[in-house]
Amino acid sequence: MVELMAMSVWLAASAVKPALTVSLALTTSQASWLTSGVQLGFVAGTLVAAVLNLADIVPARWYVAVSAVLAAVANAALLAAGGFSVALLTRIATGFALAGVYPPAMKMAATWFQQGRGLAIGTVVGALTAGKALPYLLEGVGAPDLQTAVLVPSCAAALAGLVVLLGYRDGPFAFPRRPFSWRLVGTALDDPTVRRATAGYLGHMWELYAFWTWVPAFLAASLLAGGGEATHAGTWAAAIVASGAVGAIWGGAVADRIGRARVVRLSLVVSGGCCLLSPWLFGAPMVVLIPIALLWGVAVVADSAQFSALVTEHAPPHAVGTALTLQTSLGFLLTILTIQWVPLVAEAVGWRWAMVGLSFGPMVALISIRGLVQSRVPGS
Repeated sequence: MVELMAMSVWLAASAVKPALTVSLALTTSQASWLTSGVQLGFVAGTLVAAVLNLADIVPARWYVAVSAVLAAVANAALLAAGGFSVALLTRIATGFALAGVYPPAMKMAATWFQQGRGLAIGTVVGALTAGKALPYLLEGVGAPDLQTAVLVPSCAAALAGLVVLLGYRDGPFAFPRRPFSWRLVGTALDDPTVRRATAGYLGHMWELYAFWTWVPAFLAASLLAGGGEATHAGTWAAAIVASGAVGAIWGGAVADRIGRARVVRLSLVVSGGCCLLSPWLFGAPMVVLIPIALLWGVAVVADSAQFSALVTEHAPPHAVGTALTLQTSLGFLLTILTIQWVPLVAEAVGWRWAMVGLSFGPMVALISIRGLVQSRVPGS
């Protein structure tokens, strides 16, 4: 629940992009950068955290609680922005603060489980996914104004910080803390499984955030092309993004039984296939489009937690937090490229073809994990 509430500020600007575009007189590129700004801030925050070993030396309860409150404040500051530059700074600050929420939360969950760790981390990722859908849901059901759409997620994030501060303690399988070391990043990457899992995660992230960011626009354009109305595109987008919570939890539960690599491979094949199928889905009747889009939403994130679970199982115990932070940092850095790239493709050749290039990520990830599939890893 804490993860769901805290991460709800991530896509707050994306969900109200039309209103912000009008109120701040934004260009299409500037509107895209408000989403990419969160990614950029998150990358900066995770890089700083990885280099300084924050997730391995700062008590998780304080680290996550303070970060969630700072994210809430930074997100609310968007309402005071009078132009693009200030708005972008607030989004970068929001992402920077969230770097202290997501990677440590996965480590926190892992302290409570040795068996069933995939399901535990999958639940964290599921909560993150549902939290990111909240702003789309507010927009889809007709949030009364821009203030509500921004302040509701901010209040949720602030409450999340309070809850974790008052209610969280490490589990019985807590990872050891060691003094700061500049070499910890290199230590975290010494294991070949950690390197393969990180490479696969990069391919996964090539697709994930561009899909989450632009699925409302793709749906709206598709519904109009099919002769319908785009009125409920936001509501359906919320459902599609939120369906990833089901995928993350399902992926964790199944991976603990049949192996992480098998779940990862299935998820990549399905989501990559949906990317390739997207031009033929465009303009299709809703009874065809929506079920496949929901399946896409499930598959696109079902593998995410398993890449992270592999890191917790194979990185040196004293470097798990740093390894997770580094993995997410590199992955989110890559998302900035695809978030900016998709609308440019849409402008050039139309929304029908805008999502097909996202299939490159799952393809590369499948190649990256071939060694992982063949290796002896826990649960596979």
